[in-house]
Amino acid sequence: MIQYYQIRSPLHAPESMRTFITTLQDTLGEEFRQCTLEEYLDAPFALLFVASGGSEGFFLQDFERLRQKPCYLLTSGESNSLAASMEIVSYLNTHGGRGEILHGDPERICQQIQALRNARRGLDALRGRTLGCIGTPSDWLIASTYDPQAVEKKLGLGYVSIPMEELTSEIARDTYEENEFTRAFAAADFSAEEIRKALAVWGALDRIVQRYHLCGVSVRCFDLLSLVHTTGCLGLSILNSLGVYGGCEGDMPSLLSMAILGSVTGQSVFMCNPSRFDTRSGKAVFAHCTVPVTALQSWQLNTHFESGIGAAVQGVFDEGSCTLFKCSGSLDRYHVQEGSICPAPFDPMLCRTQVTVRLDDFEYFLKNPIHNHHILCKGQHAAELRAFFDLLATSADC
Repeated sequence: MIQYYQIRSPLHAPESMRTFITTLQDTLGEEFRQCTLEEYLDAPFALLFVASGGSEGFFLQDFERLRQKPCYLLTSGESNSLAASMEIVSYLNTHGGRGEILHGDPERICQQIQALRNARRGLDALRGRTLGCIGTPSDWLIASTYDPQAVEKKLGLGYVSIPMEELTSEIARDTYEENEFTRAFAAADFSAEEIRKALAVWGALDRIVQRYHLCGVSVRCFDLLSLVHTTGCLGLSILNSLGVYGGCEGDMPSLLSMAILGSVTGQSVFMCNPSRFDTRSGKAVFAHCTVPVTALQSWQLNTHFESGIGAAVQGVFDEGSCTLFKCSGSLDRYHVQEGSICPAPFDPMLCRTQVTVRLDDFEYFLKNPIHNHHILCKGQHAAELRAFFDLLATSADC
């Protein structure tokens, strides 16, 4: 159900306004309910329906209360609704508020509503949660800095540092809780001993996530090669498949980006390395070894690429649209870019899950990237992510 608070001039008849709302209901497939000002202010997500010209004065009467949240101005093409909305959003922008006009054909308006609502859902899902880092970031992540104080202040997302010794102690217990993913991996055509060691890492990660009530965790995973002679690839894949964000190399900006992308879109997300760009064909290859199997068309097990030991997921994505995303570790910068996944042969000289993406341009990646790893999910989600950061800025200002 979508709630909206309506303001209009009494000079305009309400019939065309009801027709507009009914059309939106039919297009979105959800009920639109007119609410009171108090209900509008209390709702996590609601619209301000500027139903006619002459509404500006009614908006101004309640401006101090209305500016407490982003004003999404639902606007029709009737009764000078758009003109009034432009006057209102101009006033908002010059008096410390934030506004956005939702206008166009019904399909476009409903797409805007969905994007805004998904952004709100993502923000609410992360507030009060906690990310963890096991060990310190890998030594080569020289630019991937993380500011836990800034993230907690802006997003309400906490942080905990966990010593590597706690993970290795848990791995030594060599036990884990079974689920559909552990059973699928255990049945795979691969070394039973390597799978056993990899699932012991999964059990350790699972217990640590529960102990600290984490919504995501990143691991200084390359240390596991010498400490326990396996990798964290399967364990992190299982976490990601279960909806707990699992990142590698202690890369906290990437883990933060995973949490945002997953929470806003509701999709499984893949932390990956940009591996190769072909600017003539417009194709980019991204690869890594910790993909959630829930994102894949098919998969098999292979070794960890760099070390040649352990077990990692070698997966294949469906063709279709995708979104690439990354934010900084202080949330002061982000990049989002939509593309399309296209088929490509497996390359044994890259990390095991490889995805080839057709992109319009590479300027961001080649001139001013946000670190190394980027996060990929299926579908087109740029609008939701831009709305999320607009909402984040609004929340900080208010």
